[in-house]
Amino acid sequence: MERLLEVKDLAISFRTRAGEVQAIRGVNFHLDKGETLAIVGESGSGKSVTSQAIMKLVPEPQGQYKRGQILFEGQDLIGKTQNQMQKMRGKEIGMIFQDPMTSLNPTMKVGKQITEVLFTHEKISAADARARGLELLKLVGIPNADRRFNQYPHEFSGGMRQRVVIAMALAANPKLLIADEPTTALDVTIQAQILELMKELQAKIGTAIIFITHDLGVVAKMADRVAVMYAGQIVEMGTAEEIFYDPRHPYTWGLLSSMPALDSNGEQKLTAIPGTPPDLLHPPVGDAFALRSNYAMKIDFEKEPPMFKVSDTHFVKSWLLHPEAPTVQPPEAVLRRQRKLSNAYEKPVLVEA
Repeated sequence: MERLLEVKDLAISFRTRAGEVQAIRGVNFHLDKGETLAIVGESGSGKSVTSQAIMKLVPEPQGQYKRGQILFEGQDLIGKTQNQMQKMRGKEIGMIFQDPMTSLNPTMKVGKQITEVLFTHEKISAADARARGLELLKLVGIPNADRRFNQYPHEFSGGMRQRVVIAMALAANPKLLIADEPTTALDVTIQAQILELMKELQAKIGTAIIFITHDLGVVAKMADRVAVMYAGQIVEMGTAEEIFYDPRHPYTWGLLSSMPALDSNGEQKLTAIPGTPPDLLHPPVGDAFALRSNYAMKIDFEKEPPMFKVSDTHFVKSWLLHPEAPTVQPPEAVLRRQRKLSNAYEKPVLVEA
């Protein structure tokens, strides 16, 4: 597949009164055209900062790009001015934020907000812009588009507002769409509808998607590949199947173990990851997850692990992958979930209407 985006050794810090927070510490990943990459991790792991960095929305001078490259179709976005990026935002790279009300102007009709995107990036008449706006509203599944076009954001439900935001993000046919926790504020029924909508739209227009989330259930539905972030670093990268069926990093085991599951008694069990993420004012020596891991070895507190290759698509930043490391088994919760996922995959249940 053709490479669309490549992030190389990206490091970003924020100046605070307490000192310099090393928010992103040597992040590497790529995205091919038409592909969906999910970036997952706890709050504060660096997911949203990474997405903001791609759009060059990291607030300066407090936020600083310390090193690295963000190559979009071969162009390094870090070297571009804000005026140059303004021309790319929306046209080349679109973004959907978590709360649609932060993206919509409450005093402006939604139709005008959609057509403004078109006027910004294309030479288009008012009549053609209106026609395109109505087409986009229909595309994202908003009924009565002619009437809705002239309504204000407060006249829409949360799910419908998010559909409007998606329409705005797709208005100029961007090659890359970044979705930063776009369904977190929605109930599960609407969340499922929005996720299905995004999959359908991607199939129609071929946009590549970076999906930022803490919800592994969402990842299972959306992603081709998954990057697991912890303390400003990617600690595991692989296909969705590799992350769910063959996770290798203790942090990934912890995330999978913390997903809700029903045991044989019908009771819901959750396994929390012990401790808290490290203070990135003073990043720990060695493996950042060592203090929270039941599998930490002496070297984890002394030396940062490299990224070990499991397969051509699967990479893990953990000393447990070293040839001389002891063999360990994932926690029972992960093994149990793997068995359930495997059974569900091999033996689908058909429900008659």
